[in-house]
Amino acid sequence: MTNLPEPRQRFLTAEWRHLLMLNYPVEREVLEPLVPAGTTLDTYKGRAYVSMVGFLFLKTRLLGVPVPFHQDFEEVNLRFYVRRFSGEDWRRGVVFVKEIVPKPAIALVARVVYNENYVALPMRHTLQPSPGGDLAAVSYDWEIDGRWNRMAGTVSGPLQETAPASLEEFITEHYWGYAAQKDGGCVEYQVEHPRWKVARVAEAKFECDVEKLYGPQFASALTQPPASAFLAEGSEVTVFKGVRL
Repeated sequence: MTNLPEPRQRFLTAEWRHLLMLNYPVEREVLEPLVPAGTTLDTYKGRAYVSMVGFLFLKTRLLGVPVPFHQDFEEVNLRFYVRRFSGEDWRRGVVFVKEIVPKPAIALVARVVYNENYVALPMRHTLQPSPGGDLAAVSYDWEIDGRWNRMAGTVSGPLQETAPASLEEFITEHYWGYAAQKDGGCVEYQVEHPRWKVARVAEAKFECDVEKLYGPQFASALTQPPASAFLAEGSEVTVFKGVRL
């Protein structure tokens, strides 16, 4: 009798659109304590990176069901990159330091199901079209302790395929998520989407009380100008049910 692999179960489907990505080199020592068990820090040309990512979550469905008033919303997250050898190949993935959404129910589900560090805060966004109809500028804002924080950028140039071996390809081509668990274990989940085209971003801005939101260990990196900034067009995405490693 042949043992067939269990079919993957879709946990979430949605569209991720207008992803503003600000990318910062960071000392490995900052990230090593956050690397989930069974994974190793992934680097680009020997440098570790964190990314501030703001985007729109649209047409969201949990287990195939649209949840009223929780389908369209903003998200801003701080993430870094790891990889894990599955026994057959290397899986390149993302670890989230903190994720911000405006919906308390979304934050609760993510904390309970994956132990992801989600928080719910008031949020808003602005999409500024160009005369030709393309996106000219984007901003994502969130309020904490009565102060609005912001990440924003002006789009400079057309959307195009990521260049092979580029930093943009490294940042966008991670298709797994890893979440450390309270008992020291790790949950792995697959994220499926096509390759994204990206456009260069000029005049990137990040205005945030980094120490309050992310901790003093990130202040040195995130208070500097980003090493790269770009906008990814986004696409439909599927997040599959996680498995414990």
